[in-house]
Amino acid sequence: MPEADTLSRLRPNFAAPSALVEARQVTRSFEVAGQTVTALRGATLAVAAGDRIALLGSSGRGKSTLLHLLGGLDTPTSGTVSWPALGQGQDLRPGKVAFVFQAQSLMPPLTALENVALPLLLNGKPPNEAQEEAAFWLERLELLPLADHLPEELSGGQAQRVAVARALVTHPRLILADEPTGQLDSATAQHLLDVLLAALGTDTALVMATHDLDVARRLDTIWRMQDGQLVSVTHRQEEAS
Repeated sequence: MPEADTLSRLRPNFAAPSALVEARQVTRSFEVAGQTVTALRGATLAVAAGDRIALLGSSGRGKSTLLHLLGGLDTPTSGTVSWPALGQGQDLRPGKVAFVFQAQSLMPPLTALENVALPLLLNGKPPNEAQEEAAFWLERLELLPLADHLPEELSGGQAQRVAVARALVTHPRLILADEPTGQLDSATAQHLLDVLLAALGTDTALVMATHDLDVARRLDTIWRMQDGQLVSVTHRQEEAS
């Protein structure tokens, strides 16, 4: 069994009530052209408040599948996913889990400000308060001068920072980022990571899928994936020693 699938290795306080999300022996399979394809198998892990985790692996290794399961966007074929500190199943507290995707995910007809305010409006916040909060996060991510710009008027790096602002605006406890730097050049990717890490609250957990080792090394813990399995885990202090 892969080392990273051992409970004690991935998260010693696995059963702690403060865990934001836990997965126990989670497998996810899909039917493709009449055949069963297993994208993820036997994942056992937990994410606690304040964790900074890189999910490292090349494309097609199960990273996105795992993030979707951890965020409640998908359900496992077998095993269980739970959110001890965030609610359960359909009662998962709105706004407490946020996603940042690799592909363009902004709403084309909306300005940068309107895109960031959208989650707050959907959660019932009055429009003036939602726009004020959105403006705060745009300023925090060095984007306020672009508040009235449409997504098509933004560079790739600017659009991703707007997506990060949209993820942060609800003050989530858990952010799941799926290759957010994958389509950016190295300098822009590092800048995006700089502003994201600087904006995170100390109790907010981040799990970021990436194939870039330089990006992964900026986070405290690296979980490596291969062929749908977690195969190793490295902590920053271990890599440095």
